[in-house]
Amino acid sequence: MPVLERSALADSPLADLHAIASEIGIDGFRRLRKEELIDAIVARQGGEPAAVNGAAASDDDEAPARPRRRRGGRGRAREEREEEPAAEVEAEPEADVKPARRERGGRGRDRDRGDREERAKPERERERGGKPREEGERTVEGVVELAENGSGFLRVGKGGTASDDDVYVSAAQVRRCELVDGDRVGGPVRPPRRSERFPSLVRVDTINGRSADEVSEGVRFDELPAAFPTERFAFGSDDETVQVVEFLTPIGRGSRVTIAGAAHTGKSETLRRLAASFAALDAELETSVVLVGARPEEIAEWREGPIAPVAALSFAATADAQAQAVERAIEQGKRVAARGGHAVVLIDTLAGLPDTAARKALAAARSIPGGGSLTVIATATGPIGGETTIVALDMALAGERRYPAINLLASRTLRAELLVGEAGAQAIAEAVREQAE
Repeated sequence: MPVLERSALADSPLADLHAIASEIGIDGFRRLRKEELIDAIVARQGGEPAAVNGAAASDDDEAPARPRRRRGGRGRAREEREEEPAAEVEAEPEADVKPARRERGGRGRDRDRGDREERAKPERERERGGKPREEGERTVEGVVELAENGSGFLRVGKGGTASDDDVYVSAAQVRRCELVDGDRVGGPVRPPRRSERFPSLVRVDTINGRSADEVSEGVRFDELPAAFPTERFAFGSDDETVQVVEFLTPIGRGSRVTIAGAAHTGKSETLRRLAASFAALDAELETSVVLVGARPEEIAEWREGPIAPVAALSFAATADAQAQAVERAIEQGKRVAARGGHAVVLIDTLAGLPDTAARKALAAARSIPGGGSLTVIATATGPIGGETTIVALDMALAGERRYPAINLLASRTLRAELLVGEAGAQAIAEAVREQAE
């Protein structure tokens, strides 16, 4: 990835510059003014390219090396005397940096600070993800699994299970490349240093088979345009519940759907039957299931089905834990859609989530004109708001064991004619009138 231009750095807030400086290993960056900090970043990128966005800078983009600016001098003459030795220290091997810093510090306190910075250098180099000094670089590919602190691991074993061969991914690389659970990432790694257990990813070269540069330059998902769904899911199922949903409350690529109803109206069963129908569709559709606030018995049934849940939390889990599980699945679906694919996320249920988390999950669904789509189908005790399709279940019908217990008067699909045509929309209206009578 090309190094950051001076103009881009000048437009960045100071907090972002501090983050970049920390990643590429600039010492004492918090004491520098903004212009001095920009000079230091440009100089470091020219002399020793750093992987600011998860990929190392190319040789064609390297800038001429510049001497390190004097930060702690008291006069111009002293700065001029020490500027050239400082540049030599920058180019010297790592083992010689420590004495040079002691000479520049001039005081015991500065020498101690230099010693502490030297001891912290291995950790700093790991976090910035830049090209390591060690030779023998090898390349691996694995599936990303994120930790709660923002860092993660590449699971390189079969099935994405943890092993001693896994590769550490720094939080900085996760942020820069916007990695999410399930991304398949490839890149060079370096061996673990002293006190490190796992090898570390040097830079991100590929994400899901595409160049990291190409992926990172894409528009953010929330900034992509959205259109009403126009491509209906044609399940062709023999299941009566799926048939009623397909023809009377049609769902399309990018639909925002709630299966709403009181307890014991069949919400989870309806969603499970839809999941089986999605599993039978073409392989280009990436379907995932998230269970939050579910009964343990229901979790066991889902795991025996055609689509195993990516997360399964019972009602004993906290609301925050449930919200995080849903958010991870939604983020992965957004990544697929932003890159031109089609994803479906099935959630059972939104009932135990905070209102903001439930709305955020549902609002992520969209059909991107000329691009991909993210379809979200979730169960809830009632409509969340903003749905394009509501499948309302009726307690009275369920009590009479009249399944599917769909209340057509409370169900609807916005712009149904875009999915089933004018004739299909008219047939839906007639079915609603018949149930009303």
